Amino acid sequence: MKGFVPPPRLPVNNEPLPIARAITIAEGISVKDLAEKLSVRAKDLIARLLAKGVFATINQTLDAELASEMARFFGAETSVISFEQQAAQEAAAAETAAEEPTGAVPRPPVVTIMGHVDHGKTTLLDSIRSTNVAGGEAGGITQHIGAYKVSIQDTQSPAYGRQIVFLDTPGHEAFTRMRSRGAKATDIVVLVVAADDGVMPQTLEAIDHARAAEVPIIVAVNKIDKPDALPDRVKKQLADRGLMPEDWGGTTVFVDVSAKQKTNLNLLLEMICLVADLQELKANPDRPAQGVVLEAKLDRGRGPVATVLVQNGTLRVGDNFVVGNVYGKVRAMFDDRGNALDVAPPSTPVEILGLESLPQAGDQFVVVADRDRARDISEYREQKAREAELAKSSRMSLEGLAQQMKAGESKELSIILKGDVQGSVEVLSDLLTKMSGEKVRINLLRTGVGAITESDVLLASASNAIIIGFNVRPERKAQELAEQEKVDIRLHSIIYELQDEIKKAMSGLLEPTIKETYQGRAEVRETFRIPKVGTVAGCYVQDGNIKRDSEVRLLRDNVVVLKGKIGSLRRFKEDVNEVRNGLECGIAIQNYGDVKVGDVIEAFVTERIAAEALV
Repeated sequence: MKGFVPPPRLPVNNEPLPIARAITIAEGISVKDLAEKLSVRAKDLIARLLAKGVFATINQTLDAELASEMARFFGAETSVISFEQQAAQEAAAAETAAEEPTGAVPRPPVVTIMGHVDHGKTTLLDSIRSTNVAGGEAGGITQHIGAYKVSIQDTQSPAYGRQIVFLDTPGHEAFTRMRSRGAKATDIVVLVVAADDGVMPQTLEAIDHARAAEVPIIVAVNKIDKPDALPDRVKKQLADRGLMPEDWGGTTVFVDVSAKQKTNLNLLLEMICLVADLQELKANPDRPAQGVVLEAKLDRGRGPVATVLVQNGTLRVGDNFVVGNVYGKVRAMFDDRGNALDVAPPSTPVEILGLESLPQAGDQFVVVADRDRARDISEYREQKAREAELAKSSRMSLEGLAQQMKAGESKELSIILKGDVQGSVEVLSDLLTKMSGEKVRINLLRTGVGAITESDVLLASASNAIIIGFNVRPERKAQELAEQEKVDIRLHSIIYELQDEIKKAMSGLLEPTIKETYQGRAEVRETFRIPKVGTVAGCYVQDGNIKRDSEVRLLRDNVVVLKGKIGSLRRFKEDVNEVRNGLECGIAIQNYGDVKVGDVIEAFVTERIAAEALV
């Protein structure tokens, strides 16, 4: 229109208001919700975001850092909590506001059975189910769900009628994977040890994992019906490991059982109930459900299916929920016999349908009132997970510890120590323990003899520990897992170098200048004695490449026998510079002839790099 003069634009005030209040915000808060908490108009908040160069709609979610910055501009200090914490606070507030609030009531304990292979874990579980679950009751959750709920049927037992949930996990690796995601699904660990076999490597690993999770341990000494059973020997072996039996003046409950003869099973269940009573396990059935995912699978006919342990509240069909970065609605719940359930009270494992995609074992499960809110949180977490994948890992490393020491922070350094012989391991354990100081406390999570295994890497990942190998190497799968989980593995063959490196890290002076790059490994399949050359190893390259100028380690049973250089590398009769994965070759090691069939030759190259590149 001719002659029309638009009104002048109102200037956006760039001066922040003084901080006058505090608010609490959850992850993935929307622009609308933040505006309500700040008591400002949504369009003013959007205008401020635009001034900062962020284009946002009223329903868009903001990350915690940006939301906190906006809140400070409008005069509010923020504290950020997770969505699960916010849901728990809202549920608690709703209970307080109710006219007749329902308090927490005792809930059944959740028990994980762990122990060495072939010590009778599965037989013990099967015996407990057949003894304690009445045939017609809707009680037990079978193996395809991975958990059982049993009732004590012995009318003479003081715990008659009480229920216990048993988790049937594939092993302590799964137990630790769940814990590494922040899930505390287990209240008690039952450690099964065979009376005729005694304490074995996986028994010790199970003890390490249970202690790291800070849950009480009950020892079930199994197979006492066998003629060569020695239950007292098991007690002595475990007492040496810090699990002192009660009848010897300790605090660990020991029960002698026979899974096959069904001896003392009720006594074991009573002891589980007794230990659970000391923990005072309680839950409120009248609040929205919260729990943890035990396992998840993709079913061809039913889509994504998750096994969920309800830890607090009651889960009902039709509830909307968020689990990790997945959301959904409970379409159906099933017990072990395929019967549909309408409600699941606390400490109940159920199979649920209605997920949008597959969650991870150990993800937190929380029921929400608003489906749109559940979707927003799911999308926000999906985006954050992608960003985290791209970002660098923040796992503990010696360089990271050195930086924290320079910054003057007090830290705990968790270490898993593996060596070639028990004597070296004991000496190093004492040495590292004595090195603890005011600034850094050294915590030895596990010590052992032999190669670095996947189990060591998983424990290090869950506990943010570093692994030290003395004259041993990681197994191939363990090396791959360590790279994937960003676990720091330090390999040494000289005790003084190891001591020096830890000391420098603890004083904040560690400046790495040598980087070792793995190139490949070859297995020795035959050896040949050639005049004027010496012993030549006929090898098959299993992984990577072997180069003529590489340095090599000779490994025998994953223990380093020699560190040297390649003298000659041949393919058929020709000298070659490189042999690739999947090919055969002849390798002679400089000035060394004691190569045997079955040895592994590992090639690597060391290079000096600037310290800044590692830190």
